[in-house]
Amino acid sequence: MTAGQADALQRLWPTWGLDIDGQEKIDLGELFGNDGPVVLEIGFGMGEATAQMAAADPDTNILAVDVHTPGQGNLLSLADRNALANVRVGNGDAIILLREMLTPDSLDGLRVYFPDPWPKKRHHKRRLIQPEFLSLAATRLRPGALVHCATDWEPYAEQMLEVLTAHPDFENTQEDGGFAARPEFRPLTRFEGQGLDKGHVVNDLLFRRVPHQEPSPESHQGR
Repeated sequence: MTAGQADALQRLWPTWGLDIDGQEKIDLGELFGNDGPVVLEIGFGMGEATAQMAAADPDTNILAVDVHTPGQGNLLSLADRNALANVRVGNGDAIILLREMLTPDSLDGLRVYFPDPWPKKRHHKRRLIQPEFLSLAATRLRPGALVHCATDWEPYAEQMLEVLTAHPDFENTQEDGGFAARPEFRPLTRFEGQGLDKGHVVNDLLFRRVPHQEPSPESHQGR
């Protein structure tokens, strides 16, 4: 960790940081100081892309979660330097955040950019984008909320597409049911550039949370 990152953590964490401990529900309006839409970003690396997106869309709040301390310090430093009042940084497990600390329908979007692909077959169960994770996330996403994933690991991209397509709570925004072009609001990251230089193919997935399905009256007959 650089001295600047350590300084940003010490100065700004009490105001812009969130310890994910599962102890209480979060009032997102209170956390951000406004009632604007909130997007959860899981895994932000060093935070450059997060800061760019926050600057380009100041009316959208970004709750960015990671466990990488230098990255947390770097994002806080970028937010401070650029006066990005719409960024909050969470430290800890995003699953605990979703399950224990966020309320139903509290999020307007979910971003998962370049998560660990766990390329070995025996490690595939550790990948984040799984049916169980999507079911949990769906309970916290408002109908119409956008789920945006990106990866440069093609087998993982195919799995993401398969899992998201099969999940009843989400629908693909692409009419052909495939991958999306990188939207303008997602900046090209340094990590992504390195992958492209190596010939990697980057795939974006854009899915929407469908309206909650109410049980039909017929489903209660005969019970």
